[in-house]
Amino acid sequence: MIITTTDYIPGYEVSEILGIARGSTARARNVGKDILASFRNLVGGEVVEYTKLIGEAREQALDRMIEEAKRLGADAVIGVRFGTTQIMQGVAEILAYGTAVKLRKKE
Repeated sequence: MIITTTDYIPGYEVSEILGIARGSTARARNVGKDILASFRNLVGGEVVEYTKLIGEAREQALDRMIEEAKRLGADAVIGVRFGTTQIMQGVAEILAYGTAVKLRKKE
């Protein structure tokens, strides 16, 4: 499965648009990680605990988007974007979405 942020793939043309493929996850902070993050906030620098949490959430949302695209019968997802929103205090949703398409090799 080809995943790209562009609206085209060199050497291919879109033969069919199957619809929007999306995947999301909602993640909550962890009290233990919050304590470590508080200490890092005092001294400055990257808050590694949250970087890892968001990275894992982003990958899970992307994996879920790919699974939806496969269910649609897609060869690729183009125009992929990520979004995030705070659902409630300490809980964020990560959304991955793009256009599921069928491809044909250019001649």
